[in-house]
Amino acid sequence: MTEAIGHAKGERKVVKVGRPAPGARRTTPDARRPTPVNVAAVRGRMGFTQAQPVARFGVSAATLRHGERGDRSPQGPALVLLNLIAREDAGVLRTLCGGMMSRASAGVRADATPAG
Repeated sequence: MTEAIGHAKGERKVVKVGRPAPGARRTTPDARRPTPVNVAAVRGRMGFTQAQPVARFGVSAATLRHGERGDRSPQGPALVLLNLIAREDAGVLRTLCGGMMSRASAGVRADATPAG
C-alpha cells in the first residue's frame, strides 16, 4: 500500500529486475522448460508435407520454414505444442480435431512411429 501511495505522489522507487539470488527458491519449484525440438524431424516423422502442419496446427508457412532451417527457434506455446507433437502426435491430432480424425485421415503415414 505504501508503494501505491508513493507512486500516486510521484515518488520513484528503484526496483531491481534480474535473476533470483543463488539458492533462492522459485515460485514454481517443479516448473520445467520445454526441450528444444527439431521441427523438420517431427514433421518428417509424421509424414507431413510442409503444407499439412500449416493447415492442421495453424502455424504460418514462414514460421515452419524458419524453424526447419534453424533461422529461428520455437519459443513459448509453440515450443510446448511441438514437444507434445514430438511425444504423442496421434493424441495431439485427436485432441485438435475433436477426436474425429485418425492418423490416416490426418495425412500421417501408417509407418510413422511416435517418439518415446
